[in-house]
Amino acid sequence: MRLSKFTDYAVRICLYLAAHQDRIVPIAEMARAHDLSKNNLMKVAQQLIEGGFLESLRGRAGGVRLARPASGIRLGQVVRHMEGDCTIVDCGGCLLTGSCGLLEPFAEAQLSFYRSLDRLSLADALLMHPRTLGVLQRAAANDSATTG
Repeated sequence: MRLSKFTDYAVRICLYLAAHQDRIVPIAEMARAHDLSKNNLMKVAQQLIEGGFLESLRGRAGGVRLARPASGIRLGQVVRHMEGDCTIVDCGGCLLTGSCGLLEPFAEAQLSFYRSLDRLSLADALLMHPRTLGVLQRAAANDSATTG
């Protein structure tokens, strides 16, 4: 299964914010940290706000933060929200439509994929590799040193 770029960006945003739960983070900071387009990250953040994963604060000191503690947000929830209700395979126009035995195995694989992600909170994901949290926290320190 291949995730969309926007889902990838959503996970990056959520992990970054999980590493910085103590403050409101500007979208521009995350864009610089990940070397991504600020406009694309703004679109992704808006989808995450609509899904109840993020809160936004407007104004000069504005930005985004997690709407709930990182321990209360499951990775599977974020991915499902961003990917929507789609199947692994687009069977439209296939010769085997209505006669294919692979629909059930594909559905089981997708269910397994999401169950695996549902076991991880954002807080868990930060701890999956010993350097993840430090890298994300240093990115913010480096950003403030270069922009401040």
